[in-house]
Amino acid sequence: MGAVSGRISLKGGSPDGYRALAGLTRAGHPDHALAEIVKLRASRINNCRYCVDSHTEGARKAGVSDERIAATADWQASELFDDRERAALALADLLTRTDDLSRAEHPAAAPVWDTAAEAFPGDELVQLVITIAGINTWNRMMIAEAVSTGE
Repeated sequence: MGAVSGRISLKGGSPDGYRALAGLTRAGHPDHALAEIVKLRASRINNCRYCVDSHTEGARKAGVSDERIAATADWQASELFDDRERAALALADLLTRTDDLSRAEHPAAAPVWDTAAEAFPGDELVQLVITIAGINTWNRMMIAEAVSTGE
């Protein structure tokens, strides 16, 4: 596949946008290993090859085992994640697969949200949501860059 017209580079084409997105990332959840697991999960859902590779490496650097990294692909069937991690992964799935839930009133949303709110009290929940929102934005930007360069 050749490059299509309109090649883009977020960093070069919009330094302010790049800095803003980097700032959003820094505002995410402070538990680095948890954040990398969540970012990896969302990147897998979004099929962002660049971000899957990046967050696989980030998770390893944060001390996450290769077995747990692989298990993010089907975390529901794994016993490798504790309740807090499972709550974070479920929220990542909910907020990433927005086509599954056309409205917040969908019956599947409340239990996931309530479990996450219990596992992540106060500002921790906001930080987790920011982490998930940030990686979804990064996924879309990296996919757009890949499409524009024909990768």
